[in-house]
Amino acid sequence: MNLLYQMFPLALGIATPIIICALGGLFSERSGIVNIALEGIMLVGAFFGATASLFLEGSLGDLAPWAGALVGMIAGCLYSLIHAFASVSLKADQTISGAALNMLSTGLTVYLCQIIFGAQRSEQFLERFRRISIPVLKDIPVIGDLLFTNVFPTFYLAVGLAVLTWFVVFKSKFGLHLRSCGEYPQASASMGIHVEKMRYIGVLISGCLGGLAGAIMVLSLDVQFTVFSIHGIGFISMACLIFGKWNPYGCLGAGIFFGFSQVLSNYSGQIPFLNGLPSELFFALPYLLTIAALLLFSRKSVGPKASGEIYDSGKR
Repeated sequence: MNLLYQMFPLALGIATPIIICALGGLFSERSGIVNIALEGIMLVGAFFGATASLFLEGSLGDLAPWAGALVGMIAGCLYSLIHAFASVSLKADQTISGAALNMLSTGLTVYLCQIIFGAQRSEQFLERFRRISIPVLKDIPVIGDLLFTNVFPTFYLAVGLAVLTWFVVFKSKFGLHLRSCGEYPQASASMGIHVEKMRYIGVLISGCLGGLAGAIMVLSLDVQFTVFSIHGIGFISMACLIFGKWNPYGCLGAGIFFGFSQVLSNYSGQIPFLNGLPSELFFALPYLLTIAALLLFSRKSVGPKASGEIYDSGKR
């Protein structure tokens, strides 16, 4: 049980950017745009978030990481605008546009690092997100040790965003319009809904959350920004979205599952029936589970019908 208490807070910390990024992908895909650029958006958000935190930590102190997260969110939103313009306005292939943004993000962040820091990585942070324990709640048997002791405050932000996303997508007029554009865009247009506008909004919200996820990841789980800071978490978030069946609460649960798969490699030597296996297997485990989740659930999980399709206003 003590091992579980050690693993759980770390798993929640790793799960946080996965959950937030998956929620971003949910907004985009519910509007009808596949956003495989989440990996690149996270990388851009991580760079600008880390850079802003470094420049502001002298004046803001403990608040610098939160300011960096805000800057990362804005940077992700602006970067996703490229994908929105290409996919919605130019009617380009969404997969190619997303892949191009992923490749561009690597060169862009390395280039900006070289200009600002004179190296291909940033300086080390003095201020990062710190783990907290919540008074009273941490004293609850079992649950207190798992959820309210030595946990990053950003995890509670991720939970709050999941609840907010559920309300916005499934209980609001805006969410109804967004989902209709991802299911039957021509029917939505006939009812007076501006499909292109809704898809732009979906992609931009996706960029905001992806950039926020990238900034949170580097400012909580790393000591400096490098081009390897994200290491495939954006793609795992897309698998989390499919695994969670395009539902915010499903993304929350799937994100925690993938967070545990990442942590398992660090504790495999302490688990009796796993300590004899090669460590390389556990480092590959998150990506193997991602593939397995896609194989098992991609056919059973039915996403928005018009997701990935170029909107043609003349189509009936």
